[in-house]
Amino acid sequence: MTTNTTNSIYSSGTSTATTKAKGKSALGKDDFLKLMMQQLKYQDPMNPMDGSAYASQLAQFSSLEQLQNLNDSMTSSINANYVLTQSINNTLSANLVGKEVKLSGNTVTNSGQSSGEIGYTLPANAGSVTITIKDSAGKTIKTLNNCDLSKGDHKLSWDFSDNNGSKSPNGNYTYSVEAKTSDGSSLTATTFRVGKIDAIRFTDSGAKLVVNGTEYSLSDIIEIMNSTTSSSNGVVNQWLK
Repeated sequence: MTTNTTNSIYSSGTSTATTKAKGKSALGKDDFLKLMMQQLKYQDPMNPMDGSAYASQLAQFSSLEQLQNLNDSMTSSINANYVLTQSINNTLSANLVGKEVKLSGNTVTNSGQSSGEIGYTLPANAGSVTITIKDSAGKTIKTLNNCDLSKGDHKLSWDFSDNNGSKSPNGNYTYSVEAKTSDGSSLTATTFRVGKIDAIRFTDSGAKLVVNGTEYSLSDIIEIMNSTTSSSNGVVNQWLK
């Protein structure tokens, strides 16, 4: 067998091994070993592979195998930690049923219940507070003026009636808060949603808290708080820190 013929066979064998490896986004240790074996099988007997080059390839193969084993080990460890964390979250979240929570946002949903909760925060004592509730089309449905003026967090129960006293239809509503000091200066009031955790649902993505019929993740909750009894007008409740 001439050198040219041997080189031709070597090229053919290497090409075959490479063709088999096509279609993969990355070569694994098995593919790497097959390529090495093809090199040995079709090497030129008149000009064999240099020993140092072969030793270098063996070292590379050993490193590749160790890295892959380390990756598999880390993946297994991460998966085990995820399952453990999810199990702990599921156990702890069960104790939250019945608690009142504070969630960021300015929406309230009417899904047939008797009332919806609205929350707002005042940075200082106000002289006046006006809450405007709008429907999904941006139309003003209700304007509330009898609101708590003291500094801090407050919640308001809306019975879903409009300014004419009629019941508003089911749907999503947004609210905004306009606050002013006693001398007429504007105060920046922030809004939040409030509600009671009615149930816990365990899903593949973790525990979900059901608040007013809507699912939330634990990370969506700003605070879990206790509230006092209603004020004299029976509308506004003051949140306790």
